[in-house]
Amino acid sequence: MSIRETLLLVQKCAHTFSFYDAATGRAEKHIVLPNFPHEFAVDPVRKRAYVGHYGIETASHLGEAGGHSVFVIDLDQRAHVATLDIWPFYRPHGLSVDAEGRLYVMSEAHNVLLRFSDPVHRHVPDLAVPSGGYKTHLFALTQDAQTAYALNLLSNTVTKIKPHDPTFAPVAVVPGPVPEGNVLSADETLLYVANRGDDTIVAIDTSSMKVVASGKTRRDPNRLYRSTDAQGHEVLLATNSGEQSLSVFGTDLKERRCVVLPANPLALSLHPGARAAWISFQDQTIRRLNLDNFEFDREFTTLREPDSSYLWAH
Repeated sequence: MSIRETLLLVQKCAHTFSFYDAATGRAEKHIVLPNFPHEFAVDPVRKRAYVGHYGIETASHLGEAGGHSVFVIDLDQRAHVATLDIWPFYRPHGLSVDAEGRLYVMSEAHNVLLRFSDPVHRHVPDLAVPSGGYKTHLFALTQDAQTAYALNLLSNTVTKIKPHDPTFAPVAVVPGPVPEGNVLSADETLLYVANRGDDTIVAIDTSSMKVVASGKTRRDPNRLYRSTDAQGHEVLLATNSGEQSLSVFGTDLKERRCVVLPANPLALSLHPGARAAWISFQDQTIRRLNLDNFEFDREFTTLREPDSSYLWAH
């Protein structure tokens, strides 16, 4: 039985969750959602996608609270089948699903991490844990889901929290101004963070919650990802929205390579099983980057504001 590859894509300003044939770029289906869906996660068995309803175009739209829902997409049916409610919390942004299928949703407006232990059958969260920071945008979740690291744009902090223990006092560190991009090392002993405010990348020891290394990036690094080089060594990829480039760093946080991009990058997802990455762009395209020669080998036209993506093998 042959395996198909379908690119899943949220298009924030087109208000859709979409399916694209990864080989041809043909749009197979657009599911129209309430305005400004933003970010999504796929469950470990690749049956459902959970899409946050951010609800406003940007956080700078004053006076607008945003959305308070998470949309459940059945991938086999290619349909919006349920809506999870996070009220009274607003603006869900970062989302993650652990190995047991539990869903975690960060309310950026209220700086709270919400847990859905059974999102298939229970459509409201069963636990809320404070992030310990302000304007908490994204978070990194450990493999065992016992610890999360919250990125707090307004307090300029990273906080260690326990998603299942609301009595745990968040432990904070200041990595630099406006920390956003983040990824854990393979062994989870380090959290790498990109600071948009001073164009730096730092390594935080997750045990001591102290910065143990730092390096310089290109202008405005908005996202950070972990990959490997051709020799199998761990490397970091940073998309730099202020300079329209992608930087490759070694774990020593020294830049190895910089690739000029054709437009402003919005998000990146790695192609599992292949040395490639899908990068979505402000110019309404998504392109596949070969990580061996750093050349683009596919380009698709998308709808407005292509957001996070995921390559669904099925």
